[in-house]
Amino acid sequence: MTIKREEIKKFIETVKEVSSYDFSEYSEKSFSRRIDKIIEDYNMPLERIIDKMKKNPEFLEDVIKDITVNTTEIFRDTKTWQILKRDILPKYTDKDIIDIWHVGCSTGQEVYSVLILLNEMGLFDKARVVATDLNEDVLEVARKGVYRFREIDEFIESYDSVMMNNPENDKTFKNTPYQKYININRRRNTIKIKSLLLNKAEFLKHDIVQEKNIFNRKFDLIFCRNVLIYFKHEFQNRLFEFFHENLNERGALIIGRHEGILGDISGKFKKIESIYLKI
Repeated sequence: MTIKREEIKKFIETVKEVSSYDFSEYSEKSFSRRIDKIIEDYNMPLERIIDKMKKNPEFLEDVIKDITVNTTEIFRDTKTWQILKRDILPKYTDKDIIDIWHVGCSTGQEVYSVLILLNEMGLFDKARVVATDLNEDVLEVARKGVYRFREIDEFIESYDSVMMNNPENDKTFKNTPYQKYININRRRNTIKIKSLLLNKAEFLKHDIVQEKNIFNRKFDLIFCRNVLIYFKHEFQNRLFEFFHENLNERGALIIGRHEGILGDISGKFKKIESIYLKI
């Protein structure tokens, strides 16, 4: 189904008018795909959806949750995590407090990935971790730390790729099996984060489009993985400026494998794969 630009504009204006959400900075291409899916899922024309959003706040919230894309896995893109483990996190061992912000954290699996690395390095108690997302439903999943996995063995492979393959001369990490941190129920195809990691991170609702740091502090690590691709190029650059301003010296911005920084702002970072170090 082809949606006209005028219809998308009317949808965005309605959302902005009746709520605090603003989708005007979203890429038209990616946003159109989400609208297509909403029309299909609700089995009603966009005009009726817009009218119902005006009259029913609960329906509006449901639509907003459906628009947001939630994709995350423990140790997704293993090379990024191997670099964090080997080259980035060791630089913070001399700090008394390590501040970490996960932007667009979805169900929190990357949050628990970082907590595992921090614990292995003896940095767990030093870390202050906040994780934010627009969708309250995924935040509730993150707080519980229970996930359904269709491919349990793929999860184990990713975990082992990051945690179990240590050079002989690397004394920082032991070969720690996943059972220390995660329970697996193969019959139900679920994994559950153990209490050791639960409640360490604070999960909060927050809209990054507002471009506000609500925490009144800068961060050593900011994760914003596979979020930026849904925004217009101009807004991506504004966010990169925002992240640069809110990183401490030697701070690192971690983005998705298929995302990148272009233009003048790229000169303010040193790139290592999908990790950008503030310079």
